[in-house]
Amino acid sequence: MALKGAARAEADRLMAAFRAAGAVPVEADILQPAEVLLDLYGEDIRARAYVTADPLRGEMMLRPDFTVPVVQMHMSGGAEPARYCYMGEVFRKQEHLTERKSEYFQVGYEVFDRANPALADAEVFALFADLLAPLRLRAVTGDIAILMAAVQGLRTLESRKSALLRHIWRPRRFTQLLDRFGGRAPVPETRARLLAALAAGETLTTAPRIGLRSDAEIAARLEALEADAQAAPIAAEEVARLEDLLNLSAKSPAALAHLRDLAREMPAIASATDRMEARLDALGAKGVDVDTLDFEASHGRTTLEYYDGFVFSFHGRGPDLPPIASGGRYDALTQVLGQGRSIPAVGGVIRPGLVADLTEGASC
Repeated sequence: MALKGAARAEADRLMAAFRAAGAVPVEADILQPAEVLLDLYGEDIRARAYVTADPLRGEMMLRPDFTVPVVQMHMSGGAEPARYCYMGEVFRKQEHLTERKSEYFQVGYEVFDRANPALADAEVFALFADLLAPLRLRAVTGDIAILMAAVQGLRTLESRKSALLRHIWRPRRFTQLLDRFGGRAPVPETRARLLAALAAGETLTTAPRIGLRSDAEIAARLEALEADAQAAPIAAEEVARLEDLLNLSAKSPAALAHLRDLAREMPAIASATDRMEARLDALGAKGVDVDTLDFEASHGRTTLEYYDGFVFSFHGRGPDLPPIASGGRYDALTQVLGQGRSIPAVGGVIRPGLVADLTEGASC
């Protein structure tokens, strides 16, 4: 693995390229407030964050990434449009002894621009592709917005759609829910007993209330469980189409054609598919060979949960290595951190230590 000096030198090179592309260098504190930010990262990062307690500032954590602090900074008064770049160390616990480091350099590029989101997506991806071209990495793209639109278009209870949307980033749990909502898997035994007791009018418990939920919240939850039990399963053809979408993996033009076919039966994905086509046109105009660009509809479902649109990553040949670079669109995150204000935003990060490793290996 690259020494810190080599990683820092590569980080400096990448930062110079990002500045030349018009990005303003920014920094973020190493110690970040944990209470709000941990909820934005998703399950994987929450489990791997270094969390500590400060006597004055409360629960804090070593920064696991730069994007969230940079979005916070921009939403508190950044100019529009804006482009930022940054470099520094991030910290993520590792559960097993592998080549993955718990502390490593990250270099990033973020674009906040309302004018043309498809063009901004293409700008970030094409810049990364150009910088990483000598390494001959495999690039993979996806689009979380298409999956979200497909779920939102299901003809079923809003509570079911909300549950599926909440677990898009947890594929196993998502599949379990889809099987149950589609009538292909039974209701869990504990829930079945609870529903039977409710139907019989039984008193559920006389134990004292010790949790944080109020009586009204408990009643609303029980009412939602009963409504779910009484609702018809999601139609088999809808489940099949959604699974077809989730399993889609092809070169981008073929993937787009397949999505167009799916949109005839799933009109909810038509707008997101239009945005994908606009992005591919913008990528082609920037010199990216979209005919050979991989698209996987489920790509990005096990990464940061603030992505809600275009996602991408660049991979080396080592199966145990993390992506050399990754990124995506996170429009909703700007609204969360902007307290009602929002702006379309997209960005990505590169791990300069891994770039230095691959560069050294290529020269040997």
